[in-house]
Amino acid sequence: MSSTSSTDAGLAPAGQEPPPPRGQERSSWLSFNVRQSGIYVAFALIVVLFAFLTKGALLQPQNISNIIVQNSYVLILAIGMILIIIAGHIDLSVGSVVAVTGAISAVLMVNYGVPWPLALVITLVAGALIGAWQGFWIAYYGIPAFIVTLAGMLLFRALTLTVLGNQGIGPFPDAVRTLSNGFTDGYLGNIGLGPLGGADLFSLLLGLVAVAGMAASQWRSRVARQGYGQSVDPLPIFLLRIAAAAAVILAVVVQLARFKNLPWVLILLAVLVLGYSLVTSRAVFGRRIYAIGGNLQAALLSGIKVKSVVFWIFVNMGVLSALAGIIFAGRLNQAGPTAGNSFELDAIAAAFIGGAAVQGGVGKVVGAVTGGLIMGVINNGMSLIGAPSERVMFVKGAVLLAAVAFDVWTKRRAASGSR
Repeated sequence: MSSTSSTDAGLAPAGQEPPPPRGQERSSWLSFNVRQSGIYVAFALIVVLFAFLTKGALLQPQNISNIIVQNSYVLILAIGMILIIIAGHIDLSVGSVVAVTGAISAVLMVNYGVPWPLALVITLVAGALIGAWQGFWIAYYGIPAFIVTLAGMLLFRALTLTVLGNQGIGPFPDAVRTLSNGFTDGYLGNIGLGPLGGADLFSLLLGLVAVAGMAASQWRSRVARQGYGQSVDPLPIFLLRIAAAAAVILAVVVQLARFKNLPWVLILLAVLVLGYSLVTSRAVFGRRIYAIGGNLQAALLSGIKVKSVVFWIFVNMGVLSALAGIIFAGRLNQAGPTAGNSFELDAIAAAFIGGAAVQGGVGKVVGAVTGGLIMGVINNGMSLIGAPSERVMFVKGAVLLAAVAFDVWTKRRAASGSR
């Protein structure tokens, strides 16, 4: 029995619920998958709440741009973290890896004058080697990921201090700063938007392309689920969800196009989200990650090379941590010894708020990014209303606890309903 066929036949892909009997569909107009869609409803409600509390300042073009740029590195980390959590592991070292890779890039570009493209490649390779180091101990030596990455958190922070000599290094080349803080140029000129003023046509067209791609992907997923006899939302509910998502995307793009166009980090994030969403939902490797987190013994019996999969998701986490390290250092225009502090907590919180299950086997890339944006909106909104830092920490902790409690509640509800 091949690992691919057994995985495809017996395991639900992309964190979806186990399929019901073939041909069964939701028939109610008001049917709503709370577990899969609740995070997006919660995000919308949080945005509306802080838009009201800040008297509209939250949704101003410049502030939306700030939220994206200021949280870009956490969102990059959340993409890698969700894969690790889906597989049933955790990574506590990503903040320190962000710091050490940022330090490596600074030393290469600033101290040794290495051209920035080559320095970026070397830094990403360094991140991959760090991930491979940790992945080896976890996957092939059997040490729990919590212990290995806790040790890594200390080791790589110490290495950061050694590389930097306990002092900051900068400034970075303009190209790196542009990637971190810059915006796309107005390639096609501005068009009028009535009371909203003018906006860059190129940015608006990219927004329309993103909406079309999102709608096409959702439709293909719906058709595929129907083909396998899995449960789907009624067509009116499905179309309403697509319309709501399209409205949000276009609203954000219009606001950004009115300010300084699209941030480069937003384009980078869009590419990462699209790529990793395809990997988790359509690639064999992605289905194997869900299989390992959902039922390790079943994955082993089905022929999945569990050790190899676990090894590579930690290599991937190292690469994304290095990318986040470059973005963060470029944004500050300096690599510092305290860079990345608590980033691992933000990335883990984003994954769990975004719908990842504590036991593994459940989660989506888009959900993790949404969870990270929720944290970013809370930070930004409470800053705009002048809330003290301890209140911000309290609210973020309460949101994380509520998200995990909701996950446990839905599991118990589903278990009691199946009996």
